[in-house]
Amino acid sequence: MINKTKKGQEEMVGFALILIIVAVIILVFIAITLTRPQKEEVESYEVESFLQALLQHTTDCEDYLEYLSVQKLISRCDSGGRCLDERDTCVVLNETLEGLVEGAWEIKDKGGYLLEIISGQNIILSLSGGNITSSYKGAIQILPGENMEVSFKAYS
Repeated sequence: MINKTKKGQEEMVGFALILIIVAVIILVFIAITLTRPQKEEVESYEVESFLQALLQHTTDCEDYLEYLSVQKLISRCDSGGRCLDERDTCVVLNETLEGLVEGAWEIKDKGGYLLEIISGQNIILSLSGGNITSSYKGAIQILPGENMEVSFKAYS
């Protein structure tokens, strides 16, 4: 009878040791998961999507028929056009893009951005903020029917 009791006690101790080992492994896994730095780096698809959305944004510059998108406003700025309320299209473009970029891209301690609109060899607009580093994700959009390109770089 004494041998049966000792065997049962040994099994209980073994089971308790297995539970303790499993608990320690789970705690180590949770600690590693929680201390891992969160992903802050910008992905290229985010930059490309932002640039596409930026070009389609409707501005407050009114033409005779409609409010102009940023893409149409870029063309009007290049040709020296004016809004219906006589504001210069380049000024409206600059104000609109500053608001959109600063609202969408939170500048971290070491990050920044650069937005350039180039027509042929001339820079129509250049906006930058934060720190420009050697590490960035970027996108370029060539405007159809124009000799212009819009480039955006997000620095990390």
